[in-house]
Order: sequence, then structure tokens, then C-alpha cells
Amino acid sequence: MALDQMKEREWHSLQADEVLKHLEVQEMGLSSEEVEKRLAHYGPNQLREAPRPGFLALLWAQLNNFVVILLIVASVISALLGDYVEAAAIMAIVVLNAVLGIVQEQRAEQALAALKKLAAPDAQVIRDGVRSAVPSYNLVPGDIVFLESGNFIPADLRLLEAVNLRVEEASLTGESLPVQKNAATVLEKNVPLGDRKNTAFMGTVVNYGRGRGVVTSTGMHTQLGLIATMLQNVETEETPLQRRLDQLGRSLSIGSLILVAVVFIVALINYTEIGGLFSAPLEYLKEYASEITEVFIIAISLAIAAVPEGLPAVVTISLALGMREMVTRHALIRKLSSVETLGSATIICSDKTGTLTQNEMTVTRVWADDQFVHVTGTGYAPNGEFQIDGKKWM
Repeated sequence: MALDQMKEREWHSLQADEVLKHLEVQEMGLSSEEVEKRLAHYGPNQLREAPRPGFLALLWAQLNNFVVILLIVASVISALLGDYVEAAAIMAIVVLNAVLGIVQEQRAEQALAALKKLAAPDAQVIRDGVRSAVPSYNLVPGDIVFLESGNFIPADLRLLEAVNLRVEEASLTGESLPVQKNAATVLEKNVPLGDRKNTAFMGTVVNYGRGRGVVTSTGMHTQLGLIATMLQNVETEETPLQRRLDQLGRSLSIGSLILVAVVFIVALINYTEIGGLFSAPLEYLKEYASEITEVFIIAISLAIAAVPEGLPAVVTISLALGMREMVTRHALIRKLSSVETLGSATIICSDKTGTLTQNEMTVTRVWADDQFVHVTGTGYAPNGEFQIDGKKWM
């Protein structure tokens, strides 16, 4: 069977011997030559991350905002007019805004990359009839993998043997209890992921027992890889806050231009003989050059004064503080501008405990001696105390 067709099978709906036949592998495992061939075809068994944006891309994302562009223009005009203190102050605000945004969003990207750590470091396989340990990134479809209690599942497997095998699949399905596996069962093609008792998935953990399975999918073709692909393919769109700030920036710029024009025309009428501009333009400009320059500077200064220099910095600092507060409550925000959007949400719908979970069930309240005892602390950390009516007990 062609290698390209291997990943298209519903392996849970086939008998174990049929799976081995389709994958062209014997009970003694693949040969070294066949492993090299398949590794060259499929690539390493790793989750591929989308290229992270470089510094210039991150910087442009922070500067590509109408209000920020308006501030940069105001800073340049101030410098051209000789007001270097004003220009430096405006540019300092722009730089501060960009630095805060880049730092916060880089931290979020690093946290999201932790999904890759769910892959197993190595695996016990049989190749050329010999059992040995190999790095998990060298696994290929058709490799026969041995599983024992405590092992991470290194790739998606169709189980060939399961002896009291229980697998913790919380990281994939959100199911808090270990799932009992049965290699002999054959399932329907449309069985949901969480009910596939004859398969094991990359990133899950063997909780109890032992087993043996054949690799059916590796890398980005695994179920965990599909989650990583969906995370990377999420289309970004402007948040309501970004749209409102852009709208504000456009309104301010239009208002500033109108203000410049009105002030300039009114001042010209008051300080000069405006009629001379139409009868003898060159002589008029020479005669009233200093007055025209002064009027222009006044108009531009008013326009710059209308620009809220502190707005981007105040918004960025407020969002950064909001992001820090949400991180302390275990809510990770990828984009700084999304903090306000999430804060406006009233209802969040989630399936079970969510796709990514630590699977640490925590006791929060106990009924004892005809009264409720509240238990503080979270997860498996040995921190917390027993409380009755808000007071420490025992």
C-alpha cells in the first residue's frame, strides 16, 4: 500500500492484523532501511510551530495604529518647528507603548509554545527484531511501541495488546478519569475520539498496566498535532477596542485638519490683506511671509495640542495590568488588545473542563460533624487550610 494512503484509514475500525497489513509491518518491527525511508517521507515525529514573528514584525504591529501614527506625525512636525522637547516627549510615549506591547505579547507566545512539551522524550520500540529505546522524534508509521505505566504516548497508536491498560487522556479530551483500553475491540468508523478504546494518542499518559501498539500517525498528523494546527491557523481580527481607537484617531485627525484650515484662514484675514493673495500672489507672499509663517505655526501647534499624546500609553499600561491580573488567575491572553474584549464577555461556553487541563481534581468543601468545612488551595500543591465560617479549623 502507498505510504501517502496510510494516514487516511480509520484505524480503530480495523482488526489488529489488518492494521499491520496496511502499514506493511511484521510483529518483529520495521527494518532500519524501511525506517529511514519512512522518516524521509513523513519527517520527524514533532509538532511544528508556525514561524514566530520577528522583532520588526512585532514592532510594526504595535505601530500600525492610527493614533500612534498620528502621534509620530505630530512628533516630526514638532521637531521641524523647533520644539524638540515636545517632539522627544511624544516619541518617548510611542516607544514606551511599543516596548510594553512587545514584551507582553512575547511572554504569551512563549507560554503557548508549552504545548510542544507534551511530546514524549523517547520510546521503547522493536526494530529488526530487537527491542530498543529511540528518540520519539524518530518514530515513523509502522513502528511497534511498548507501553508501560508512567510512559507518555509518543505518537498516535492502534493498540495490539493491552493488559489492564489505562490511559489518562485529560490533555486531549478533558476526561478526568483514566480510560480503560481494549486492543481486541473493533469500533465503528464514526466513533468519537474519547470512545476509541483500541487506540492511544500522542501526549496522553499511561496511568496503569502495560501494552503494545503500532504507530499510525506522527507529528502534525496526530490528534495533538491537529490541535496545534488549529491554534496556528486562527485568523486574527481587530478587537472592538482597536476599532474604537482607530475611529477616534481618524476623527481627531479630521478635526485637526479642519482646525488648522479654519485657524489659518481666520488668522490670515486678521493679520493681512487677504485680497492681495489673489491679485499678486508672489508679491503678497514676499510682503507677508513672516506673518504667514507665524499663522501656520499657530495652526499646527493647535492641531498637535488636539492629539492626546498620553492615550496610547495609558491604554497599553491599563491592558498590561489587566493581563497580569488575569495571568494570576490562570487566564492566558495572547494579544494585549484582547484583554478588554475578554473583560466584556458575560458568558463563556466550554466543553467539559476544556481541551488543555492539568487534570488535578481539588476538594473545596467537606461535610463533617453536621457542618461544612471549606478547603483552600488548588491542585496537588500542599498549600491551604480547613476553614469553618471563614476561620481556620484544626
